[in-house]
Amino acid sequence: MRNTLATDRRTTVDDIFDHLFGEINSLRLRPGDRISEAEIAAQFGVSRQPVRDAFTRLANLDLLLIRPQRATEVKRFSSREVEKSRFVRASVEFEVLRRAAGNPGAAARKLLEACLKRQRTAIDKGDYQKFGELDYEFHQALCDIADAGFAFEVIAQEKAKVDRLCTLGLAKEDRMPQLLEDHEAIAAAILDGDAERAVEAGKLHLSRLDATIASIEATNGHYFDPSD
Repeated sequence: MRNTLATDRRTTVDDIFDHLFGEINSLRLRPGDRISEAEIAAQFGVSRQPVRDAFTRLANLDLLLIRPQRATEVKRFSSREVEKSRFVRASVEFEVLRRAAGNPGAAARKLLEACLKRQRTAIDKGDYQKFGELDYEFHQALCDIADAGFAFEVIAQEKAKVDRLCTLGLAKEDRMPQLLEDHEAIAAAILDGDAERAVEAGKLHLSRLDATIASIEATNGHYFDPSD
């Protein structure tokens, strides 16, 4: 989830945020891991203030748990918050799919086919992290086709809250081909102008996380907040 500011307006806070977001999202920093403000400041050669600001932004995405006078931790998964994020995302995304199905055409076909081609390449290389990035690209393309670019801001924010679960699913279960098939079905429905078929394909796609959550809860229950 790269910062959307133009390159010439990027700040140290942006750099720290992007670095830590990548570390958390890729699970190099795992749920429950402690993270030191002082160590990050030393790593980047800056004062603690930009680190503190980056921590706040990550906390707003439910990725860090900041507690006064206690160590900051990578936030554990919350079943309630995951359900909330998925509900919000689904509500927005289904409307996007309906609108996108109303705009089939050459431009939409070119955009979607290019996205799917890059996903196939990532699968061929076994690059699940790249596939995760391309997943964002695909859903942004859907918003563009729907002429609802603003909707991607909501989708991306809610998606970021559960991406670590998706990463675990992609890494451990090798489900990239299945997710690609979902994307292909969504694209086909949109290009056919079939809104309800697109929504049904979208529902199936978002439901893929159910099995991943159940598997992670069974094998890595300590990743979840015990008080949830």
